[in-house]
Amino acid sequence: MNIHEYQAKQLFAQFGVPVPPGSVVTTPEDAKTAAEKLLTAGHRRVVVKSQIHAGGRGKGTFKSGLQGGVKVCSTAGEVFERAKAMLGQALVTKQTGPDGRVVGKLLIEAASAIKSEFYVAVLLDRALSRPIVMASTEGGMDIEEVAAKTPQKIIREVIDPAIGMMPYQARKLAAGLGLKGDLINAAAKLLLGVYKTSWECDAALVEINPLCLVESADGKDAVMAVDAKIGLDDNALYRHPELQAMRDLGEEAPLEIEASRHSLNYIKLDGDIACLVNGAGLAMATMDIIQHYGGSPANFLDVGGGA
Repeated sequence: MNIHEYQAKQLFAQFGVPVPPGSVVTTPEDAKTAAEKLLTAGHRRVVVKSQIHAGGRGKGTFKSGLQGGVKVCSTAGEVFERAKAMLGQALVTKQTGPDGRVVGKLLIEAASAIKSEFYVAVLLDRALSRPIVMASTEGGMDIEEVAAKTPQKIIREVIDPAIGMMPYQARKLAAGLGLKGDLINAAAKLLLGVYKTSWECDAALVEINPLCLVESADGKDAVMAVDAKIGLDDNALYRHPELQAMRDLGEEAPLEIEASRHSLNYIKLDGDIACLVNGAGLAMATMDIIQHYGGSPANFLDVGGGA
C-alpha cells in the first residue's frame, strides 16, 4: 500500500527524521492560510506540492495545460492562485499514464535553502533476505538511471534484522556521502530514524529523493528529508490499523479495489490482452511472453497458488 508524501513525512517526524514544516490542504483558501502561517513564521518562500501516488510531479503537466505539480511561491496570494489551478485537475507524469491522477490534496510547506542533494532508501534485498540501506550523492535523479550508468555512486549497508541498523553503519553511509564534522552525526541520526521508520511500519520501501543539505534559519547547515516515499507491506497491515487508515482509495484503480476485496492480486496495465493466471511467478512469465511476441498485457492477475 502506498501513502502520500505528507503522510510519509508525518511518520518520519514520529521517528525523529527532520522534515520541512508544512500542512496538507484541500481548498485554495486553506492553502493561502497555511502559506500565511509559514511566511509569518519567517520562511521566505513556500512550496505547493500536488499529492498523488506518482513520481515526477515537478515535471508533470496538468490536463488543463498548467506545467508542474510542484511550485515554489513567494506570497500567499500566489499560493492561492496556484492551488486553485491545481486542485481538481488531472496531473500527468511519467508514472501516471496518459489519464493522469486528479489532485485532491496539496502539501503546503516551507521551501528549503538547498545546498546539496542526496538519495537514501531502505528496502529488502530478496537475494540476501535482509534489509539494506542505500545512499547516493546523486540525489534528485532516477536511481535506476544512476545504477545503470554510474553504479559506483551507490553505497549500501546490509542490516542484520536481529539487531537493527548500527550507529557505525549510519556514520559510514554519511561519510560516504561526503559529509564532514557534525553533519556526519546529524545525518547518521537521520538515517537511523529512517531505518526505524521502515522497521516499525513494516515498510516494503522507504525512499528519500532528495535528502538535502540545507541552510537552516540560523545560518548553519543541516540535513533534511525534503521528499518522502513509503510503500507499506500489505501482508503486515493487519498489525497497523493506524496505517491502514492512511489508505487513499481515490488513488487506486476501481478494479484493483474490487480485486483486493476478494483477496486477488490484480494490477491494471495499459495493454489489451487480459491475463488470468494461477500463481504470481507464472503470471509474470506469462506477461513476459506476451510482451516478447509483440503483445501488451492488460493486467497482472494472480488468483492464488491454491486455486
